[in-house]
Parts: sequence; structure tokens; C-alpha cells
Amino acid sequence: MLFVFVACTTSKTTVSNNINLSNYRYASVINNETYHIPAELMEYEIHLFDAIETSKLELVSDLRIYELTPQQQAQLLLVKYGIQQNDDEAIVTVNFIDYRSGRPVASCRGAYGLGFDQAGDLKGAIKRVAKQISETFNK
Repeated sequence: MLFVFVACTTSKTTVSNNINLSNYRYASVINNETYHIPAELMEYEIHLFDAIETSKLELVSDLRIYELTPQQQAQLLLVKYGIQQNDDEAIVTVNFIDYRSGRPVASCRGAYGLGFDQAGDLKGAIKRVAKQISETFNK
């Protein structure tokens, strides 16, 4: 029965058909009231930033976006993330949005669930989303 449940928990990436991800060089994680991890989960936010750094994207503070040249801003992705967790699984979604157009270009989802330990499930989901991000942006 455990095998069937784990098999239902999938990680995946969706990329827009009309976007060339190799055109992007920078990423800025949105950190506002909507996209903010509670203090008790801060260690996981560190892992999310590490996951983005496994890609070819260079992190830029959201407070420094305006210091980028227009050419650099054209190569910038905004990053928004979300975490869903219940007793059975954790799902971490990381969305990449073109800075200039506001158009979503990629969404990476990491899911993990054994249901024994919520912290372990969350760590597993972050590892899986990190793998999705790395594979997506290092092609």
C-alpha cells in the first residue's frame, strides 16, 4: 500500500512552449507577505535558495533589481514559491516569471510523501524541486 501512495506523489516541470530558457541569466526571489515562509520553516527557505543556485541562474536581491541594466532585466526571472503540506505529503512549487512581461515561463514541482515525518517529507520535496530546477535550467 505504501508503494502505491508514494507512486502517486510526483515531481514535474512545465515549461512554456514559446520560451527559450537559455535567454535567462538572473533570478530574483520574491519575498513579500504572499511568498514568505514562516520563521519556523526558515531552514527550508535556505534550501530553496540553494536549489535555485544549482541552476545556471545568478541570484539577485529583489531590492536590487532596479540596479540592473535594461539588458540584464530582459534576462531576469522573478521566482515565486509555495509549500503545501498535509499529513501524507509535502509539495513545493517554484514558479519562474519573465520580469518584463510578467509571463510565467516555467513551473517546477517537487513532491514527496511517506507520511511518517512532516519535516522529512518537506526536505524530500525540496530535494526533488531542486533536481527539477537544475534539470530545467542546465539543459
